[in-house]
Amino acid sequence: MLTQLDRDLAQVMDGLTAPGGMLATTPFRAFDRDLPMIAAAPPTLGAYFTQFCTFHGAKEYIVDGDVRLTFAQTLEAARIAAGGLVAGHGLQKGDRVGIAARNSANWIVAYMAVLMAGGCAVLINGWWQGEEMAQGIDMVGCRMIIADRQRAERLTGIAHGAEIIPLVHDCHPSEGLAALTAKGGDASTPLHEVGPDDLATILFTSGSTGVSKGAYSNHRGVVQGTFSYLAQSVMVLGLMTARGEAPPPNAQPIALVNVPLFHVTGEVPLMLQSYALGRKLVLMPKWDAVTAMQLIEREKVTYFVGVPLMSYEIATHPDHDKYDLSTCVTFAAGGAPRPVEHVDRIRKALPHAFPILGYGLTETNGVGCGNFNENYIAKPGSTGTPSRPLVDLAILDDSGNPVVQGQLGEVAIRSVCNFLGYWDNPEATAAAIMPDGYFRTGDLGYLDPEGYLFIVDRKKDIIIRGGENIACIEVENAIYAHPGVAEASVFGLPDELYGEVPVAVYLAKEGCTVSPDDLRTFLASHIAAFKIPVQFWEEHEALPRLGTEKVDKRTLKQRYGAQWQETRKAG
Repeated sequence: MLTQLDRDLAQVMDGLTAPGGMLATTPFRAFDRDLPMIAAAPPTLGAYFTQFCTFHGAKEYIVDGDVRLTFAQTLEAARIAAGGLVAGHGLQKGDRVGIAARNSANWIVAYMAVLMAGGCAVLINGWWQGEEMAQGIDMVGCRMIIADRQRAERLTGIAHGAEIIPLVHDCHPSEGLAALTAKGGDASTPLHEVGPDDLATILFTSGSTGVSKGAYSNHRGVVQGTFSYLAQSVMVLGLMTARGEAPPPNAQPIALVNVPLFHVTGEVPLMLQSYALGRKLVLMPKWDAVTAMQLIEREKVTYFVGVPLMSYEIATHPDHDKYDLSTCVTFAAGGAPRPVEHVDRIRKALPHAFPILGYGLTETNGVGCGNFNENYIAKPGSTGTPSRPLVDLAILDDSGNPVVQGQLGEVAIRSVCNFLGYWDNPEATAAAIMPDGYFRTGDLGYLDPEGYLFIVDRKKDIIIRGGENIACIEVENAIYAHPGVAEASVFGLPDELYGEVPVAVYLAKEGCTVSPDDLRTFLASHIAAFKIPVQFWEEHEALPRLGTEKVDKRTLKQRYGAQWQETRKAG
């Protein structure tokens, strides 16, 4: 049964998308059908930056240590840097320009400059080593790469086809991006004309299946993806206004940034949406729960987004009562599933705030579903309902046909926000994008009677043990429910008898002792016996992660696969 919140949100969205409404749609023809597109959205990212940075002007936009920039100052710096790319470095329309750096004000300005100049922003995973970066650079044919010292050093002695342009952190863009204008060019330099069909961004997939793929999008897709998130924010604000709970008219929303900007969660819903919202971004170069709480208190942060473990660390930190966190009313999770146990713990520890969850992928420009406030509390295992007004979501069988409601299948998303394909990889593109425009996500899930999506697992992460299917995420959630476990990952390893069996790697919370026998006993009362991992390995450092902050299961499988084989031989 639909909740009152569901009905209220639907009513607000109906008004926003009605003819003449703020978010009214217009048809865009693709895949032999009309897809809805938000009519009020600017045609390109450059136009989007100009419109909203001009509108918000003197409002503070970026706080990066001692560097503080308004929207107007950020736009001015980006326009100068764009002129330098064109006049000084000879950037041509469509040239791929990599950005390889940690989060900073100058990362954001460089991103804007590339797009305003007419280039394609290639977001290099900042955690990659030199060979991985070189592979990404050459894969998409970057002419230039704007890199900070640490990333540039990783490329030393490694062949690649790009010119390295230095980026410096912790200073004003006029200093940090001085190399962009050193050869000439400024705010008066004519820039290339760009349209909605022109190439805008390339983001790399997580690499969980091996070599990363470059997912490319045009300006229309990225802008519409941004407006899809804006629609959700405006919908919630409209509901709060109707309930008399809206913030004061002049109150500025403020977000704490602790997810990488090279990941779609940091790029689209967090950074790009902030231009339209007039939202201030407070940057954290490195995650630390105490620093995060200090910044929330000092900067009066209203919105927190991070991988699930981050908000959980704040909620369970022994000193969280020592900081005034009252301004932060939303704790969003992205980049990885949030264990169900976390939802209740966050709500109890931070009763003034609501945890929320979003679901999207690199290939959908982050767009998919959202689960808000009390509905998330009621259905903590769900990623929510498809985001209106753009998302068309289906659950498909292996042949690409819709399954009956409630049945398990592959989640597929169709919208104007979707990427165009994988760079120079037509086979992977054809496998991912169906002729009717649906992108096959590789996630297994089902829709409940109210239209809420439940992700069961990645399609490739199903363990088939003697004909029984085991969902890794279910076992991981069961392990996370143990009070002494901080991180966990479950995956399958080969077995002569069953074909494949589940194993687990875990990290105990600081000050806790958790043995494999403790976990077996605990799990025995929570999940079926065949789902309990046959082997547990305890790690003493954080589990390895991909650029999206998802646990890198491929690395863990390689690390423990050899040990597993030796154990089987000895046994």
